Amino acid sequence: MSAERLAVIDRIVRKGITSGGFPGAAVLVGRGGFVVYDHSFGRVTWTTSSRAVSTDSTIYDLASLTKVIATTTAAMILYDEGKLDLDAPVQRYLPEFKGARKNKVTIRHLLTHHSAMPAGLELWRGKLTPAQARKRVLETPLRSYCSPGQCFEYSDLGMIVLGYAIEKISGTRLDAFAAQRVFGPLRMSSTLFKPASKVRPAVAPTAHASRRGYALRGEVHDENAFVLGGIVGHAGLFGTASDLALFAQMMLNGGELNGVRIVADSTVALFTREQRGSRTLGWEIAGGVRGSGTYFSSAAYGHTGFTGTSLWIDPARQMFVVLLTNRVYAPRARRPGDVIADVRNNVADAAVLAITGDIAVPSAPTPEAAQTDTARAPSGSNGRVWPLRAP
Repeated sequence: MSAERLAVIDRIVRKGITSGGFPGAAVLVGRGGFVVYDHSFGRVTWTTSSRAVSTDSTIYDLASLTKVIATTTAAMILYDEGKLDLDAPVQRYLPEFKGARKNKVTIRHLLTHHSAMPAGLELWRGKLTPAQARKRVLETPLRSYCSPGQCFEYSDLGMIVLGYAIEKISGTRLDAFAAQRVFGPLRMSSTLFKPASKVRPAVAPTAHASRRGYALRGEVHDENAFVLGGIVGHAGLFGTASDLALFAQMMLNGGELNGVRIVADSTVALFTREQRGSRTLGWEIAGGVRGSGTYFSSAAYGHTGFTGTSLWIDPARQMFVVLLTNRVYAPRARRPGDVIADVRNNVADAAVLAITGDIAVPSAPTPEAAQTDTARAPSGSNGRVWPLRAP
């Protein structure tokens, strides 16, 4: 990797901050089993007295990254164990998922967003209890103009239902399942649902004021996730950039990290292969949209989150890019959505364009090589080049 080219990321992110898009950001780029760019920018709010961002310790509301980091990964594990049939009707696992044509909705449809379920509901308007909101989600009619498997519609509801199916199959709540089977084994110690009060000072806030009548810090930003209790399949997960780097490397390694196997390599390959309409089983194919830039390979996949988060993984180049912000917190830009979109794309492009040599898949550079031209931290970063797996 070229340190000079990686340093372009500094200018891109700082421009996003000075443009008023977000008060701070955490960025990690990994390649060949090593983090080659590790840099924190700004603070968790616009005030100079607030905490400085840290890739290691600043916890962000990951928003829709929940769909892939927690829910999809849980589905992969259950698939591995033969407990989840991708082409089985959802009603096999959730008999309460009732309604016209719902007997035709499969687990695969939920993962690829082809279930014909609506994008979402305004559950917060009804002053519902979590149990009442859950019932309403499960009873939501399918789109009248589309049959399951025919039309793409990015659906929070579909991933909520998948989360419920995972809980029913495993007999374990989604947060506990993910902690026991994914976050704990990978030592993602700061990745969790519903951060406790003692953790909240480390969390980047997402709202100075909210319709709940108070500022949001350590409480899920997504209104539907909040009404549903904060532990659901589409949103609610919190985590650090460093933790996401561990997860990304596990995926690049084919389901294993530092001797701990989470899922089979064949399962990783299956779930990250394009299915239809630029979707994999849970993930999105990088295609120059949603912050993936222009230069990732056709094998790259990733996801974004509404709060200003993104993760892109490119197995062909053995690299990943993590970008975490709280762009929903009191943005100063007129169009903060445009700012984060530009920053996502430009950071992804800068990372790929910093590549100066090929790394044979799936081998990684030796520790000695990590200190030379193939993996040197850019000037102005914290100077670390740290391994994510044993070479």
